[in-house]
Amino acid sequence: MPKTKKAKPGKANGPKKQHQQEEAASASSRTPRNARNAAAGQNVPDEKGLDFARAWAEFPDPADDEQVFRCDLTWLTSRWSCVFGSGCQGIQAGRADDGCCTLGAHFSDEDDEKRVAGHVARLTPDLWQFHKEGTTTGWTQTDDDGERQTRRWDGSCIFQNRPGFAGGAGCSLHILALREGREPLETKPDVCWQLPVRRTYDWIERPDDTRVLQVSIGEYDRRGWGPGGHDLHWWCTSATSAHGAGEPVYKTYRPELTELMGKEGYDRLAELCEQRLASELPLVAPHPADPVRRPESP
Repeated sequence: MPKTKKAKPGKANGPKKQHQQEEAASASSRTPRNARNAAAGQNVPDEKGLDFARAWAEFPDPADDEQVFRCDLTWLTSRWSCVFGSGCQGIQAGRADDGCCTLGAHFSDEDDEKRVAGHVARLTPDLWQFHKEGTTTGWTQTDDDGERQTRRWDGSCIFQNRPGFAGGAGCSLHILALREGREPLETKPDVCWQLPVRRTYDWIERPDDTRVLQVSIGEYDRRGWGPGGHDLHWWCTSATSAHGAGEPVYKTYRPELTELMGKEGYDRLAELCEQRLASELPLVAPHPADPVRRPESP
């Protein structure tokens, strides 16, 4: 079921924290602007800057006349793909094998944690490298702000199998989903399967004194992590090395986008993306990390 109904007037931006450390945010606030710009990719050859032209499309939710979708077509038609284990540089220097799992995953709410717990119960030692540690001493922890998250073990998320593990490197919950023929979004914490798509909420006051819930679907760039995002060692969404997929994001992330928007909302988004890519004119506001688009031969 789509989760857009969870938005409340006083909680316009959804979960407070997603994979974010207070220490990183504090350090970022003390970092000089030029150093933060470099960390944000403006002076890193593989990453493009954060600020560039984007093409947005806004349309009514076909399933709910009280909300509208605002979607970043620049991101959703880009050729980004996850390069975990095949070029990912990791968010922490010296830990490329962690990918974006170094900090663990904050749960969006109690339901998220409860859902994940049901799948953790089916993990076995051949699928989960740290099964013994997780089942005997726990797989969750509370951060300094009292927020619950997956436990960090040996420098990264306890569910991350390290390279060389016989059951396969990477997220054990992801591996479980593939083994059982499920979509990984069913077994993983919300923040893990949503990245790098970001959903936010805003109540829009209209001139006729009505208001509508605006649900934005866009790129989870460095800013999505909060101030600490500027201090990440590397982030893939603006990295040219992660933009070479054969199909655009709106196709490769169809299950995730359908979960976030509902089937009717996703179908309308797909129509708009297809229209954008079908144009014979140069693409308006392409993603700067994408390969240069060549006109098709007649």
